Amino acid sequence: MNFREDDLTKYGLVATLAIAAALPFLSDSMFLLNLLVLMLIFIIFASAWNLLAFSGQGSLGHAAFFGIGAYASTLIAVHSGISPFITIFLGAAVAAFIGILIGLTCVRLKEWFLAMVTFGFAIIVQTLTVSVLAPVTGGWDGIASPRLISPAIPGYQLIEYYAVLAITIASLIAIWYIMKSRIGLAFLAIRENELEARTAGVDPVRYRLLAFALSAFLAGIAGALQIHHIGYLTPELYGVDNSFWPITYVILGGLGTLAGPVIGTIVLTVIWEGLKTTGLTFGRYVIVGLILILTIIFLPKGLVNLPERIRTWREGRRKKGVGGDRV
Repeated sequence: MNFREDDLTKYGLVATLAIAAALPFLSDSMFLLNLLVLMLIFIIFASAWNLLAFSGQGSLGHAAFFGIGAYASTLIAVHSGISPFITIFLGAAVAAFIGILIGLTCVRLKEWFLAMVTFGFAIIVQTLTVSVLAPVTGGWDGIASPRLISPAIPGYQLIEYYAVLAITIASLIAIWYIMKSRIGLAFLAIRENELEARTAGVDPVRYRLLAFALSAFLAGIAGALQIHHIGYLTPELYGVDNSFWPITYVILGGLGTLAGPVIGTIVLTVIWEGLKTTGLTFGRYVIVGLILILTIIFLPKGLVNLPERIRTWREGRRKKGVGGDRV
């Protein structure tokens, strides 16, 4: 990544976050505020998946860690009375621990073999939640979850929004630091060429396990935030759609970049909600699928690369024009 791209990403993210901080003052719509909270939560979730992909690993079942974080946080909060602001991170720690256990058994697998294992794991976790663990989890009926901010507090929706925004910003800063650190360089080396990484003294197994744990932790935070925002928890959290949405956001925005998950989540959420107002149901999935296909074909590096592509196109036209004048 050259300086201009890095600079664009940095200032673009700052501008986006500044807009996010100002939006609640531009509208008093509770629907918009709720949508913004969910968008921020999925930015964390998509960024968690992206961090795993940054290390050269794939997951088709990240909803497992999303749900584990939610259930662990809720159960700890319900049975201990601890504030959700604390149990969110305790639930995420449980998700990370489970992620390490999964990683220990299959971290040596390559890319999509690992992805299929995580997909199967999400199905297993959902099955256990509605069967063996039903007395604790409430089965398909689910259980109530303590709200992040009590509805008894005046303006609790606004307070909750800024709390989620703060956690989102902290998560993005942490991911940026990881990507720029020696750990991020090790992730990148493993992704690009595992043999050369080993030659340079990088242990692929150890760093892949670390990436798995960090990604599961962030996914657990996102899951816990969503459930404490909604106030009710069901096994539908483990659904296939919750595993594929973050992948879609990341591919659309830009795989392996800090801004990619942010851009992809915002753009696709706006498109999805806009299509919903037209009354489309299944048609929305078709349109989103077409957008994703076109992005992969014409913008394989995602929307984050669009300014660079436009700049290259304009320079090419300018050079062509100069060449034509000389002729």
